[in-house]
Amino acid sequence: MLNIDEIQNGIVIDHIKAGTAVGLMELLGITQNRTASVALIQNARSHKSAEGKKDIIKVEGDYHWLNLDVMAYIDPNITITVIENGKAVKKAKPQLPHRLVNIVKCRNPRCISTIEEECDQIFELSANGKYRCIYCEQELQVQPK
Repeated sequence: MLNIDEIQNGIVIDHIKAGTAVGLMELLGITQNRTASVALIQNARSHKSAEGKKDIIKVEGDYHWLNLDVMAYIDPNITITVIENGKAVKKAKPQLPHRLVNIVKCRNPRCISTIEEECDQIFELSANGKYRCIYCEQELQVQPK
């Protein structure tokens, strides 16, 4: 069995859909951060997952630069455990953020955010639980993989 050391201070992002953790790391900027100590565990056994496997990301040290809210959009089953002095002090499921800023791109070719390079890609959560572009009202069709 694979053994990864426990972290003393940081976070554990658990219950990630198997095979999607690398994309999640890129989206969160973990791959660009050269100071974070990161462990990626792919296809770990899981009794809770329908597939029987999951991915796990462990980030040692300061994690406050991470946009954790976006994780609920990417995978609603993700859990985040905060570790301090080697002990789990908080475990939570992220809530859907009210806004997604520069996470996904509008697919409407006429949208100002598509035409103007410096325009932020902003989607807001609507009353029906779907995200819409604030400029053209285009609804997001598919969540990222």
